[in-house]
Amino acid sequence: MGKFDNLLNQCKFDDRGLISAVAQDHLTGEVLMLAWMNREALEQTLQRRVACYWSRSRGKLWVKGETSGHFQKVKEVLIDCDQDAVVLRIEQTGGACHTGYRSCFYRRVEEDGGLTVTGEKVFEEGEVYGKP
Repeated sequence: MGKFDNLLNQCKFDDRGLISAVAQDHLTGEVLMLAWMNREALEQTLQRRVACYWSRSRGKLWVKGETSGHFQKVKEVLIDCDQDAVVLRIEQTGGACHTGYRSCFYRRVEEDGGLTVTGEKVFEEGEVYGKP
C-alpha cells in the first residue's frame, strides 16, 4: 500500500476517471493553466513533486515540461471540499502555455465580447526552454 492510497481512494474522479487540476504560481497566486489528472497522474505528482497530467487528446500521461523543458515543480497540493479538483501551487520554469505565454489565461474578455492580450509571451511555440 502506497503512502497516498488513502487520499487517492477518497478522491472523486469523474466517469472518465479524471479530476481537474489548476496550476497556480506559488509566489504570486497567478493561475497558469487548467489540466486533467487521472489517479496515476495525481499519484505521480504527489510522489515526484513535478506536475504530471492526463492528456485527453493523446490518451496518455504527460509530465509538464518533458519535451519543452517548461517544468512545474510542485510546492503544495490543495484539494477542494468535494475532493474532485486540485490546485497545484507550483514553481514554473519558462511558460505554462504551449502557445508561448507564461499563463494559458493571457486574454481578457472585454465588455463587447472582444479579446485583449494581457499576458506575457515568454517563448516561441516549439522552443525548448533555455535553447533557441
